[in-house]
Amino acid sequence: MFDKLNAPEPTPVTLPHDALLAAGRSADAGSARLGYFRQGSWQYSKSFDVPTDWSSRRVTLEFEGAYRDAMIYVNGTFAAQWANGYSTFHVPLDPFLQYGQTNTVQVEVQVHDDSRWYSGAGLYRPVHLLLGDLVHVTPTGLKVTTPEVDGDIAVIAVATEVANEDITTRTVQALLEVRDQAGKVVAVDQAPLTLLAGERLTVRHRGYVRQPALWSVDTPNLYTATVRLSDNGRQLDEATTTFGIRTLSLDPVRGLRINGQTVKLRGASLHHDNGVLGAAEFARAAERRVAVLKAAGFNAIRSAAKPASADLLDACDRLGMLVLDETFDVWAHSKTDDDYARRFAGWWERDIDALISKDFNHPSVILYTIGNEIIEIGSPHGARQGRLIAERVRALDPTRYVTNAINGMMVLASGQPDSAETVELGFDYNQGDFNSVLAQIFEEVMAVPKVGERIAESASVLDVAGYNYGDVRYEIDKVDHPNRVLLGTETFPSRIALLWQSVLANDHVIGDFTWAGWDYLGEPGVGRPLYPGEPTSFTAPYPWLTGSCADIDLIGRRLPISFYREIVFGLRKEPYLAVQRPEYHDHPVRPVAWTWSDSVASWTWAVPEGTPVTVEAYADADEVAFVVNGTEAARAEVGNPLPFVATADVPYSPGVIEAVAYTKGVATGRFAVRTAAPATRIELTTDRDFLHCDSRDIAFVDITLVDEDGTTQPLAEEEITVEVEGPAVLQGLGTARPATEESFLATSCTTYQGRALAVLRYAPVEHGAGAGSDSVRVMVSARKLAPATVTLEVRPEQAA
Repeated sequence: MFDKLNAPEPTPVTLPHDALLAAGRSADAGSARLGYFRQGSWQYSKSFDVPTDWSSRRVTLEFEGAYRDAMIYVNGTFAAQWANGYSTFHVPLDPFLQYGQTNTVQVEVQVHDDSRWYSGAGLYRPVHLLLGDLVHVTPTGLKVTTPEVDGDIAVIAVATEVANEDITTRTVQALLEVRDQAGKVVAVDQAPLTLLAGERLTVRHRGYVRQPALWSVDTPNLYTATVRLSDNGRQLDEATTTFGIRTLSLDPVRGLRINGQTVKLRGASLHHDNGVLGAAEFARAAERRVAVLKAAGFNAIRSAAKPASADLLDACDRLGMLVLDETFDVWAHSKTDDDYARRFAGWWERDIDALISKDFNHPSVILYTIGNEIIEIGSPHGARQGRLIAERVRALDPTRYVTNAINGMMVLASGQPDSAETVELGFDYNQGDFNSVLAQIFEEVMAVPKVGERIAESASVLDVAGYNYGDVRYEIDKVDHPNRVLLGTETFPSRIALLWQSVLANDHVIGDFTWAGWDYLGEPGVGRPLYPGEPTSFTAPYPWLTGSCADIDLIGRRLPISFYREIVFGLRKEPYLAVQRPEYHDHPVRPVAWTWSDSVASWTWAVPEGTPVTVEAYADADEVAFVVNGTEAARAEVGNPLPFVATADVPYSPGVIEAVAYTKGVATGRFAVRTAAPATRIELTTDRDFLHCDSRDIAFVDITLVDEDGTTQPLAEEEITVEVEGPAVLQGLGTARPATEESFLATSCTTYQGRALAVLRYAPVEHGAGAGSDSVRVMVSARKLAPATVTLEVRPEQAA
């Protein structure tokens, strides 16, 4: 790979690879939306030997995503292009190959102010070389449905597209084999298929699984379907996919039902980047994110403003997480200078086709979102476009539902140029403090009758009307549109208690998706706390990097609002305690649309003893007692200032502070936070103790500065250095610090709140130290602390 603008010499890289991370950041390098990363163009080049016998085979490259405007050349000849940076696409190589020789594939991509937030760049998702017989299953040709399901039997309907690229008519046998999660064969079917030369036909099988194990969030049972093509006993090709057996139904009385049971979506809107890994997608990173989100109480993910990766969908299938897979952030009207709108008219159908092909066999996917805050959504022509997209989705996949993330501000902006309107809202605001009243603005705009009129046609296109910051319409639509099913596709995090109450109280509202589930790169500082005297703007200046408005921070640690949400959902019985920063006690944070309180689960502060500190407890209780070093310092009623919240001022005294929840005078739970002594050591914790011999395999190492008792020292900001010995490299290193100039590609960083995260990637060592080693040793050092080490075993590559 080489940077066409700044590094003409090629640099070896291993896919998946995010080129934007190495581009650098500065205040004037790029837009705030992209996190101030420099934009540019890159070229990837790969040479490989092509045997002569491949001339009787078919060779295809599969790109799971290439950001963006990918141009593909084979041996210097243009072979294909794809405009959208998030779609899976295929490039037949056969016409361009030189058999018995070394061949070269080049891929050119670019990033130029084309996204509203960090997109990454390059071949950030996996690339696969597919090799098949002249008679073969097409790359996206295996599709599984379960049209009839009950407790006794499930019908497995399999449609397989087969291509004959031979010059003669061929008759082949197509064998279907279905296995359960334990690998036992549970259904078999076989059918002959005759294809003329150059023909593509679909062969259909029906299998019957007795006593099916259904897929759901709580029981994510998976099956495997394999179709093998053979000719006179010789196997020609094979295609395999996992799938789940489950039913979906939807109505405004019983809401969304999965396998006959009503499910309310506890949702997280999710960006596609992986924090210190940038946009590079790894199966382990996707699995880790889904596991953390599910442990935090979420049961659904919305892939906000772009299609989800295959790795993320695989993880959701395995772990039991529902998915709203989203198509576009724009249609034909731009939001940035060079976004997808310029390509939309010529590409949207191909991108919809690619989305459905990718998603079809994933049981986790239940809804397709055909747009996010589309500018033209409130106009007649915008509604017509929505209908075209929705009908193409339904034609390709009639088994799932269609929604759209509608924003009232965009609806009002959809008026004709010669019919501008002024909407009177019920409050005044100072333009310089816009963020502080944004939530109220959104609410009042969505309640405007004109908005309801303008979305009537666009909503009628959908199975579920999705509203961004439009919960005020839940009651309005119940009366005006009693057949309409609603969903909060994007909501303010601080309003979750009120929002969830509305979801539970309204059968026609099927769930809520907060913005956002996991902190993300780009859109810097949209959820940052603002204090009196600080300038107000929608995004923050350099070196701000992250949105800072999520339940989970950039390195995967749950923040106080995550525990509050878990209590609101009714999933946590114990209270939770957080502390507002004492240095701002007399100047509390101003309310901003996406901001929770500026609180931390810490009782370690660099302030004099006796300093007043505001403490927060989250509890499903009547009241909470705040106990400092065994003595009750304050008691507060739950419900002020928000439901499930109790606050009080207590004097700071190092030691232990405890929140004790009371219901009807009886203690029902307690949660304690302890003061940390000065950090004495580095603690390393790995997500697992091994790496597979696979260049896409990674492991996460949590780095924490702790005192002698193992308590995290959140005030410790130490520069740490990571060294790796053996067959692995440091793929990423960083912290959750929302504003930083440190690079995730460096081998050193400064801890934030006593923590950092290192990500290791398997990389074979062919010569010298570490060659042939069956383990990886990681050493983390800091100037004031003794180094710490952890060792990971290296295991053989996993079977496909």
